[in-house]
Amino acid sequence: MACLLEAPLRISVLSEVTATSRHYVDRLFDPDPQKVLQGVIDMKNAVIGNNKQKANLIVLGAVPRLLYLLQQGSSSSELRAECAVVLGSLAMGTENNIKSLVDCHIIPALLQGLLCPDLIFIEACLRCLRTVFISPVTPVQLLYTDPTVIPHLMSLLCRSQRTQEYITQIFSHCCKTPEHQTVLFNHGAIQNIAPLLISPSYKVRMQALKCFSVLAYENTQVSMTLVNVLVDEELLSQVFVRMMQRDQPIDMQLTAAKCLTYMCRAGAIRTDDSCIVLKTLPCLVRMCSKERLLEERVEGAETLAYLMEPDVELQRIASVTDHLVAMLADYFKYPSSVSAITDIKRLDHDLKHAHELRQAAFKLYASLGSNDEDIRKKITETENMMDRIVSGLSESSVKVRLAAVRCLHSLSRSVQQLRTSFHDHAVWKPLMKLLQNAPDEVLVMASSTLCNLLLEFSPSKEPILESGVIELLCSLTQSDSPALRVNGIWALMNMAFQADQKVKGEIVRALGTEQLFRLLSDPDSNVLMKTLGLLRNLLSTRPHIDQVMSSHGKQIMQAVTLILEGEHSIEVKEQTLCILANIADGNTAKELIMTNDDILQKIKYYMAHSNVKLQLAATFCISNLIWNEEDGEANAMTGSQERQDKLRELGFVDILHKLTQASDPNLCDRAKTAMQQYLA
Repeated sequence: MACLLEAPLRISVLSEVTATSRHYVDRLFDPDPQKVLQGVIDMKNAVIGNNKQKANLIVLGAVPRLLYLLQQGSSSSELRAECAVVLGSLAMGTENNIKSLVDCHIIPALLQGLLCPDLIFIEACLRCLRTVFISPVTPVQLLYTDPTVIPHLMSLLCRSQRTQEYITQIFSHCCKTPEHQTVLFNHGAIQNIAPLLISPSYKVRMQALKCFSVLAYENTQVSMTLVNVLVDEELLSQVFVRMMQRDQPIDMQLTAAKCLTYMCRAGAIRTDDSCIVLKTLPCLVRMCSKERLLEERVEGAETLAYLMEPDVELQRIASVTDHLVAMLADYFKYPSSVSAITDIKRLDHDLKHAHELRQAAFKLYASLGSNDEDIRKKITETENMMDRIVSGLSESSVKVRLAAVRCLHSLSRSVQQLRTSFHDHAVWKPLMKLLQNAPDEVLVMASSTLCNLLLEFSPSKEPILESGVIELLCSLTQSDSPALRVNGIWALMNMAFQADQKVKGEIVRALGTEQLFRLLSDPDSNVLMKTLGLLRNLLSTRPHIDQVMSSHGKQIMQAVTLILEGEHSIEVKEQTLCILANIADGNTAKELIMTNDDILQKIKYYMAHSNVKLQLAATFCISNLIWNEEDGEANAMTGSQERQDKLRELGFVDILHKLTQASDPNLCDRAKTAMQQYLA
């Protein structure tokens, strides 16, 4: 069995190989089994805490020989167990050590060893497997390759507290995808692991708890099952509540809170349940306090942000719990100047976690401020908050940039903040810079924020327009990502709202008619809706309607026809009929409808539709077509009379008459208003 190693590592380590290291490996080949056993025990003692010795032994080929001895049926139980212990010790070295062990096929060999009846050997194999699997360089899929492995591990849970601890730890580290969750769930993970939550061993309880947190994450099936599980005649959720009590170790409190959070987000526990409002939320807020370790504060803040993200009431409760909004400001104060002077080790620790702390704080602020105006105000009034967000947008860490722009997006939903804090701090400048070059996930959130900054009442709209943003937004509409296409067209739609003809002309020129009509046939309904919204905003005010329709009328009418004929939602067809109503309000543009019998028949069809929204939009269109007042000119009056006569011939008056009896008051009023034009 060949042990594969990277060439550079082999050269650098070989230069340090000592005669002693070679002696340890040579003893593994002794014909006397007792000497081999003693050699393995001596090797075990030699490698403890000695990474250089571990690397030497791996390079000298100790791993294939240890694996051979471990798998030999003729080897004594003691020798096999000692081999597993040494392999476990080698695995505790560097990541390169782990890679070498995995390349030597240590995982299948150890999994095979679990079939042996000897408990000490099983525990040694499991301990080594645990060490290998918790390394980030080990492919977790190796646990799922053989379908017999998971059920066998489940059957070993009852053997001892050590097997319980190691197996649950392996599960919690190797459960990374919904598919992994399903495999573990289908093989009885819940019923096999639940009793371990009341084990006398803290390590077993803790690993079982971590197992449930990864199983329940974003998994409705698991969460719905967990909520009905009884452990020693007590509901599992109550067991988790007990584990969150202040007298429990912090790691246990935090992990139990994560379990309940994930069950709540999956819909298994209501957001107003007392175990969430009175236990989980306060526990997670406690984890954000200065007294906690930096790692705990990060995990607490991120879990709390996830818990209350969709629920405004939880956001309000959290915002007034233990001065949370002010408490989070402390997350930006690492590394502190004191630690820089007095304690280099502390400085290194603070620097390591500073990015994570800022990321967690931005995430939690984003979640807190996603709905409530008062909370947003409280956040922006926190010391230097807007400056911190602006700084966050240009941080080196992509994760911090993403969290900062999420926070900005959350605050940008406030009309008041758009008019004050966002304007005072010229937030649009770093946002525009971020949009020039960023990963897609950052681009989606940044462009979504830009949509809000381009709303009509935002003071940032004018300077953004002057910065040449139109080209950038048009390029987003050509993205492969539906989210980026939506945001690009949404921003253009907001920009076109009540804009002057110059801006509208620039949008049409930059986007190009070909791309505009490509977007009108986009498979994503959100893209289609926003494109229709843009078109509707471009076709507002009569001079603009006439100008756009004189140059692009044929293509627009063609697109409208296709949408009204296609299999689209009520919302899409309503928006399309509203565009027709705008066209019908033009002075010259309305002739494009009047000379198109196919469109007139479609309007007639939708006036008699079963959906009131579509009836209303179609009736609005006819109302604009027959309207009398067109600057009072004689030829205009003649034009309206001709249109009225044609529409009467086509049966529109009869439909309008029926609609004056409609049960919907808006539709009834609109039909009556239109009928009055015939009497005028």
